[in-house]
Amino acid sequence: MPEINIKEYEARCKEMLIDPEVRFAALLGADGELLAGGLKENINLRLNDAQMDEVCKELASRVEKRKKYDFELGRVKYSTSRREHVVIMSFPVYEKVVMIVAEPNVNIDRLAYRIIEKLGKEWDEFFGKPI
Repeated sequence: MPEINIKEYEARCKEMLIDPEVRFAALLGADGELLAGGLKENINLRLNDAQMDEVCKELASRVEKRKKYDFELGRVKYSTSRREHVVIMSFPVYEKVVMIVAEPNVNIDRLAYRIIEKLGKEWDEFFGKPI
């Protein structure tokens, strides 16, 4: 598996946080540990630190489980959960995942496109080449 440049992802997460609809942008390891990025300043995600850690672990676990059907259905480009108070998105990158928490009324596909643009110019580039 290609090595991912964590410093590059730190910069990309900061760039994603400039988006007014993004509250949280981070690169997570396969077990959900925060490797880069984090919460936008002056934002409350409604979760304490322990709850946020648990959400990250669960998201990373779900991303891993979805790989089970990659051969039959193709690789997941992104996945989204729309909740009452937030939208949570995951973008698999090799054995890691970019997690986005956004405003609840966000247009999911438009935001996903903006995030993918920051991760790679094309869908295949986004998943297939390390940054």
